[in-house]
Amino acid sequence: MSFSAAEGRRRILDALAEAADEAGIALAALGEAYELVDERAADRLEERLFRPVQAAYGQATRLHAEFAARSGLEGRAFAPAVRGAPSHGAKGFVRDAAEAVAAADETLAELQDSMLPVEVGDADLRAGLADVRRALADVGERARDFLRTLGR
Repeated sequence: MSFSAAEGRRRILDALAEAADEAGIALAALGEAYELVDERAADRLEERLFRPVQAAYGQATRLHAEFAARSGLEGRAFAPAVRGAPSHGAKGFVRDAAEAVAAADETLAELQDSMLPVEVGDADLRAGLADVRRALADVGERARDFLRTLGR
């Protein structure tokens, strides 16, 4: 399929925005879970889950803005994600966060696999994508570990 460089850059920005939105959803879910667990569990949740997701979210939104500026395209602002229903409970919120992180990582993996970053991107973009994925890499496993030990 043929496309222009501008269209390719727009696709990259759209994928970055989608991944950042998913990371934002994960942050909101983890924030909700934090409010529902005891202090010890909250400390573990913050260290093992919230901080890496927060770092990935910050990297993804910054990468989006920087690539938009370098490409001469308009970026977008990222609004806080909508808070979830309290009926989910802490476990449900952590599961929701893990699913959102997996979706963000999948979006970024598809972007990397598409070769768009190579064809119309730049070295900073490719490095940034790898950094975001690295920040998200262990979150799913950490979420499962957290859930396994929650309440013990």
